[in-house]
Amino acid sequence: MTPDQWLKALRAEGVMDIVEMSGWRTHNRNHKGPFSDVHATMVHHTAGEGSGLPGLVYNGTGDLPGPLCHDFLARSGRLYLVGSGRANHAGTVARNAYNAVLNESSSHPAPDAAEPIDGNSVSYGLEVENNGAVGRTWPAKQYDIAVRVQAARCRFHGWTADSVWAHKEATRRKPVDPRIDMNQFRRDVAERLKHSASWNPGSTTPAPKPPTPPKETPVATTDDRVKSMHANLMGIGSLTETDGKGQRVQHAAGYYLAHIERDTTALQVQVAALTKQVTELTALVKSLQS
Repeated sequence: MTPDQWLKALRAEGVMDIVEMSGWRTHNRNHKGPFSDVHATMVHHTAGEGSGLPGLVYNGTGDLPGPLCHDFLARSGRLYLVGSGRANHAGTVARNAYNAVLNESSSHPAPDAAEPIDGNSVSYGLEVENNGAVGRTWPAKQYDIAVRVQAARCRFHGWTADSVWAHKEATRRKPVDPRIDMNQFRRDVAERLKHSASWNPGSTTPAPKPPTPPKETPVATTDDRVKSMHANLMGIGSLTETDGKGQRVQHAAGYYLAHIERDTTALQVQVAALTKQVTELTALVKSLQS
């Protein structure tokens, strides 16, 4: 990845607050070892905070010359481009830890004690400004940019989020570097990689609303139909209230249904009585004829 490609990838991923430190494009430790077979990108915290950190990670110390990372991320979310090429950030790392990122395994085991791998030759390094104290969280803006930076590396190389590792996952020498939940961090990187580089959390097009069902034509209920029948009957004057006063009074449908049922039942009783009388009369006539 060339410096120009890196800048383009960052901006495509939505990282806009960028400081290009002087000479960063050729600032590296390539004269001390290789940086060509790169398979991973590492997250660190600085274990300190302050305005002097960009200069520190750029220049390094007497014991550990800079660059000490490829990129430095301030708590404000501003990203400093520090170097391009080999950097003194990882040191030696455990083989099982390296194999996990090399093979893009979803499982990142605790690092072995032996550290035969030159981590500086196989991994990018992002230093994030944080003192490492318990409870010292990363501001939301800083965390978001960290996710974008690592997603940009992965997207360019065609890696999955499992190519992202922490210094604490690579060596026992750095057990809390950094204190964030790396599994969650990788899930957040993976979520970005599901979308285009320009994607922002919460900007996914919402699912279309279901179509509004057509209005149903009202259907008359039984009560409505009976009331309509009653209105017609009232119009011809054939239905009166049962108190014998002859007044037409509006009643609920149930009132008329009850009366219909009562009258029908009475009629059935009368028919049964008449049937019995006819039967008896028929028998009497037959007896007289004989």
